[in-house]
Amino acid sequence: MTDLKEASKRKASFLATMKAVFWSFLGIRKKNDYEQDAAQLNPVHVIIAGIIGALIFISVLIMIVKHVVAK
Repeated sequence: MTDLKEASKRKASFLATMKAVFWSFLGIRKKNDYEQDAAQLNPVHVIIAGIIGALIFISVLIMIVKHVVAK
């Protein structure tokens, strides 16, 4: 029972997950950060953050293309 409580305390918040996914999108994460995050991040949060990040990335690309084509 105490292991379950310790595991739930180690889980990173959704904001920390978003930060980890953001840096992963940029590709500038350190090896030590990856190993530490892998032990703390909730897989469901990582999937949600990845989808949100992908949607933001696609939206920015569409806005850039519309801006360039409009000229």
